[in-house]
Amino acid sequence: MNANETLRRELLALLEGGNAHMGFEEVVADFPPEHINSKPPHTPYSFWHFVEHIRIAQWDILEFIRDPRHVSPDYPQGYRPRPTEKTDEKGWRKSIDSVLADLEALQEIVRDPKTDLFAPIPHARSYTIFREIVLAADHNAYHIGELAVLRQVMNVWPEGRKYLTGKPD
Repeated sequence: MNANETLRRELLALLEGGNAHMGFEEVVADFPPEHINSKPPHTPYSFWHFVEHIRIAQWDILEFIRDPRHVSPDYPQGYRPRPTEKTDEKGWRKSIDSVLADLEALQEIVRDPKTDLFAPIPHARSYTIFREIVLAADHNAYHIGELAVLRQVMNVWPEGRKYLTGKPD
């Protein structure tokens, strides 16, 4: 395997999780719907707010890569719902499905052998796709870890699963 293939394989592993951290699907698996709007202690944000933050930030990175006309949301208020906003099960599922769809789009960019990961992005010459992929993976990993810990704090971790490992007891 050449260096380019190895790099792509490692980037995909970083996006998917499972090495040093769990993946997004694992952290939201078996989430009790009655807690999607619950707020863990000492935070103004609900579980849905955290998922939406992941979704918005990842979408912004993806669109920055793909669309030269993309305008990022205002920071910080544009990167998560207002603390008073709530959702229902349909909104929760929509947020999760959007995270997964955009994650797949990022993975497709990495898988595409025509993607020059280190070339400057044409509309943002001081950035590369490599940088943006690592940024998305890093941001996701941080908040996936938060969600895992907050699920434990709120006692909404799935029964029969070890804490943080996701493996059965």
